[in-house]
Amino acid sequence: MTDPLLQIEDLTVTYGGRSLLGLKTRGVDAVKGANLTIRPGETLGLVGESGSGKSSIANTLLGLVPASSGRMMFDGTDLAQMKDGYPDVVRRKIQAVFQDPYSSLNPSMTVEQIVTEPLKIHATMTRADRRARAAELLRMVNLPETHLPRYPNEFSGGQRQRIAIAAALALQPKLIVLDEPVSALDVSTQNQIINLLYERRDATGMSYLLIAHDLALVHHISDRIAVMYLGHIVEEGPADRVYHQPAHPYTRALLDAVPLLDPERQRARRAARRAAPPTDLPRIAVQGCPYRHRCPRAIDRCRSESPRALAVPGGGTAECHLLEPSGTTPPAQQTTPGAKGPASNTPPRKEPA
Repeated sequence: MTDPLLQIEDLTVTYGGRSLLGLKTRGVDAVKGANLTIRPGETLGLVGESGSGKSSIANTLLGLVPASSGRMMFDGTDLAQMKDGYPDVVRRKIQAVFQDPYSSLNPSMTVEQIVTEPLKIHATMTRADRRARAAELLRMVNLPETHLPRYPNEFSGGQRQRIAIAAALALQPKLIVLDEPVSALDVSTQNQIINLLYERRDATGMSYLLIAHDLALVHHISDRIAVMYLGHIVEEGPADRVYHQPAHPYTRALLDAVPLLDPERQRARRAARRAAPPTDLPRIAVQGCPYRHRCPRAIDRCRSESPRALAVPGGGTAECHLLEPSGTTPPAQQTTPGAKGPASNTPPRKEPA
């Protein structure tokens, strides 16, 4: 088996810890003991609701937020130990595409300046070589060379996101962090951007860390899926297994949030949600399972003991006491929402090159 490109082990990210007067206070753990693996040419989908810690992992990986503890082994280097910033040799290997193409591009820069900025910082190239590379990058994202002297405000959202992807590809990175890359776009444009990401991954063999809240969309794009809740990786495994046979109650709750076309099944789902505990109960558990306040199947053990990651049939792991032989194993079921993605024109998920 191929060695991992990225191996995150027991990562904790804590915000705060000091008051306005400089006094020590209890910080907030945005990420708690997370473990993730990404292999070359693989797409890992990281999914969860707002506040689950997805972006904190991404920001820590990009060097924007320091790791409080744990390891982040990337291409043989522990990024968690680099407290003073990443050296250029590391930065050029990790790039990012952010959610909103209307704010992620500098409006005062031309397309050529945006796309060639990484080359000016990290590569020794003449101006003519940079311009030739910029034209090549635009062709990679299916944009004409004539767009180089234009400004971001002259383009649609989909075109702007293509420009952002071109800039991320400039240094030929090994890993691109995709932070909700299509959520701000309409459905037809989403399809085009997804196809583009597929093409570039297959052509280069690079890896993606895809961050999203839509489990159905992540299933289409990813090879494996990790589910986060309150800073914990509560489930991870092959995309098909996590989507069709979720093992953790929170993963099932995310799938239940996908609308169904069948009105009878939708009514049954609403009735089940009404019978479940309210979601406005305390979200922070000092001890025990972090999901115990919202879990309809919580047992006494969930209140006092944190669950450990257990192997799941079909591949992957899940943190749930009910999966242990001593617990009440959840009944096996095929959980498939009415639609696999946001629209019928979403392409089928591909295997990595």
